[in-house]
Amino acid sequence: MEAHAAEVNHRIARISAHLHPSNFKEGGDVLLNKANCRAKGGAPGFKVAILGAAGGIGQPLALLMKINPLVSVLHLYDVVNTPGVTADVSHMDTGAVVRGFLGQPQLDNALTGMDLVIIPAGVPRKPGMTRDDLFKINAGIVRTLCEGIARACPNAIVNLISNPVNSTVAIAAEVFKKAGTYDPKRLLGVTTLDVVRANTFVAEVLGVDPREVDVPVVGGHAGVTILPLLSQVKPPSSFTAEEAEYLTNRIQNGGTEVVEAKAGAGSATLSMAYAAAKFANSCLHGLKGEAGVVECAFVDSQVTELPFFATKVRLGRSGAEEIHQLGPLNEYERIGLEKAKSELAESIKKGVDFIKK
Repeated sequence: MEAHAAEVNHRIARISAHLHPSNFKEGGDVLLNKANCRAKGGAPGFKVAILGAAGGIGQPLALLMKINPLVSVLHLYDVVNTPGVTADVSHMDTGAVVRGFLGQPQLDNALTGMDLVIIPAGVPRKPGMTRDDLFKINAGIVRTLCEGIARACPNAIVNLISNPVNSTVAIAAEVFKKAGTYDPKRLLGVTTLDVVRANTFVAEVLGVDPREVDVPVVGGHAGVTILPLLSQVKPPSSFTAEEAEYLTNRIQNGGTEVVEAKAGAGSATLSMAYAAAKFANSCLHGLKGEAGVVECAFVDSQVTELPFFATKVRLGRSGAEEIHQLGPLNEYERIGLEKAKSELAESIKKGVDFIKK
């Protein structure tokens, strides 16, 4: 009987620790007994961390990763509000065990042992805010988080969402180089939202289901650096000059469309979370060793003379295992490519200089 009573008391203590967010302490262990709560019977799969999990992108992304059957452990990290998001998401009856981490002293704990790290951390773009304004704030955040990755999980695949991606990927690369942990295949700038928008907008023009459309989007992840290759659309389609101009402009300015529609209340959070989850899912399938997993991403590249460039990449156990060439471009796309490269060169340099100065 005494043994039974002790077991009951132990279970009650575990449940109590699980339910009381007061157990979150800066620098301390998080939900002290929760780590062992599902030690037996946890789903097989990968360990994924979201850095910036309490933000506008991070919260819906946490929800989407919690329902991904390839995720066995989901770590949620932020500098504010992680207890509430963790408690909320952890109630979902899916296989992934959720653990929360609050504040910079817990960053390394959040990252230890992770297979995939997704970084939506940073401030969103607000009306009137340039991507340059964004850079000044988000560059420091990305540097701190990547220093943590270099210490705690240097072999993880990193999905970088924090804007401006054209600069933050270069920042992350320089941090990893300084730490001696840089593997270009494992650092992936997420440009999937541009592809998702391209598929949607092209499907509207063609009058088909967007799930049947595949538009390669190359270059970068801001304004004119976003270059949809409409000549390579699947299913094969031809567009008039007016249609190509309309579609290219709308894809390039999709972010502004959402910022203006939200009238100061935010930027693209839900569609970005969807795109990030879609890309992360492909990374996990690659980690499993599945064949033929191809997505567009902003990566260390020799496709152009620039050090980083977005093209289709084949994802595998070690990240971006093969980088696809651009393929044949039409005249409109060739002109767009030169514009994209010119702006990209500046953005990449800005990221490198941020760390080297």
